[in-house]
Order: sequence, then C-alpha cells, then structure tokens
Amino acid sequence: MHDPTFSSDGRFWRGNLHTHSNRSDGILDPEEVCLRYQSEGYDFIALTDHFIELYHYPVVDTTEYRGGGFTTILGAELHSGTMDNGELWHILAVGLPLDFAPTNTPEFRPIPDQESGPELAQRARKAGAFVTIAHPEWSGLTLHDAQSLEAAHAIEIYNHSCHVEADRGRGFWHLDRLLEKNHRLTICATDDAHFQYPDYFGGWTMVKSIENTPEALLQALKSGHMYASTGPEIYMVIWNDTEVIVECSAVTTIIVQGHKHTTKVKRGDTMTRATLPLSGLSDSPFLRLTVINKAGQRAWTNPVWKI
Repeated sequence: MHDPTFSSDGRFWRGNLHTHSNRSDGILDPEEVCLRYQSEGYDFIALTDHFIELYHYPVVDTTEYRGGGFTTILGAELHSGTMDNGELWHILAVGLPLDFAPTNTPEFRPIPDQESGPELAQRARKAGAFVTIAHPEWSGLTLHDAQSLEAAHAIEIYNHSCHVEADRGRGFWHLDRLLEKNHRLTICATDDAHFQYPDYFGGWTMVKSIENTPEALLQALKSGHMYASTGPEIYMVIWNDTEVIVECSAVTTIIVQGHKHTTKVKRGDTMTRATLPLSGLSDSPFLRLTVINKAGQRAWTNPVWKI
C-alpha cells in the first residue's frame, strides 16, 4: 500500500478550504477574514462565498490579501438542482476561475429546469476546481446523492460550523459507503466559518506541497497529498503488508479502520510513534487512520488502497 501524502516531496501547509465573508452570508469583509486566518497561523484559505444570484454570483478575488507567507485560493460554494430530500445542492469548489459561468440559482431554493448538482460539479471540475461534497450529514445527503456526484475529488469529513451549530458536522458514514463502492475519494476538514458565532479555527486540512502557492496547493489537493485535523498533527505513516507505522504529535488513541467493523486500536498516555498490526483487515480493499489526543481532538488520513 502507498500513501502519497507522506511519501511526496514538500512540507505541510495548514489551510481552511471553506470560508464565507460579507460577499454572501458571512459578517466580515474578505480582507478581515484573511487577516484573522493569517493571524491565527494558517498558511492559506479559500474564500468560498455562496454562488447564487442573491449575492451576485461571487468568486471573490482575494489575490491582494496574499503575502507575508500567507496565500489564498479562489473558490465558491456552488448551488443548483435538487437533492433527494428536495433541498438545494451545496458543492464546494476550490480553484475556480474568476469568470466561472453563473448557474440559474436566484436564492437558496431549487427551481425547475436548473442545472443539476452533478452537472454543476462536473463543470467546476472541468474549469480546474478541486471539488468537494460539502457537509453531507448536515445536508441530509442520501447515498444515491453522494454517488451521483462523480466529479467530486473529496468529501468533507468534518465541518466545524455544522458541528457547533447543528451537531451534524461529520461525513464518515458517507465516506465509508462510497469507499465500499470503489469511489476513491479523499478527505478534508473545514470551518465553513461565517463569524456569526464561534464557527472558526476548528477544522483544517494539512496539505503537503513543495511551496505555499495557489497552484502548488491546488495540485497537491487534486493528487490527494493531505490529511484532515481538528488538532493533532501526523508526521509520517508507513504501510506495509502486515502493519502500519505512525508518527504524530502526542495522542492517546490510534485506530486503523477498513470497510467492515474490524479495527485495530492502540492506546497510551502520550504516544508519538506506534506500530499497529493489520491482522483481521486483510479483506478490506482500503484502510484509513484516526488519531485522537487527550483533549478528544482528532486527525484523519486519506484512505489508502491495496490495489
């Protein structure tokens, strides 16, 4: 098995891929949003305001806020078409061009004869974006919905805003069901910050890249060179046929998971390196890792595939 996140060249950069400003329903202007993330020690963010007519279809140009070791990636949260529950699609697109063509989405309600969510996701991907299934638990996505979004690169497995506002911030059920059907998605954790309440600095994606530029980060995201976190850091993961070796910041629990209920778990007070056997997981086509620290914060690796 091979994990490109930890074998690729470069270093890890901390970023938030889902953020809102007062160009849609956030309360801070784009410059202040960027300054707050930079001050908090982030290396980059993507400002992803709601791409609907109510807000004049914004792909916010944040290039002027780059500098001092901080960068931005242009993007938006896209909406069009009806999910199985009758609600409007939410699709995260990071790396959009400024001239991305608008949808026919007047407001936060689906209307007849709209571009479908899967069609919109495919158009965003063709335009160069890193496409993510946004907050699947919060949205009430069915498995049918999730499978239909074939253009998606990744899925939000943690959305901090949805967690603190609605206790519906996770995406692991959808992730594992899609993996079981051989949808080879990667993962990300995000804030979805609006700054209307404490929905910021709670979930982030660590992207491994040679340099902290929009182009390099976007290529790394598309290549799956990242892991997701709400606190712990993962420094190295080495998989072989019989065991996995993990190096990380101090944690109390490390879990290996596959496509059935069997897991391998190691617990300790302040583990920074551990080896876990893979016995009992030999029939799973994919494996992934979770690490948990003393405060209950987690980090998760992308799935790795045996074939």
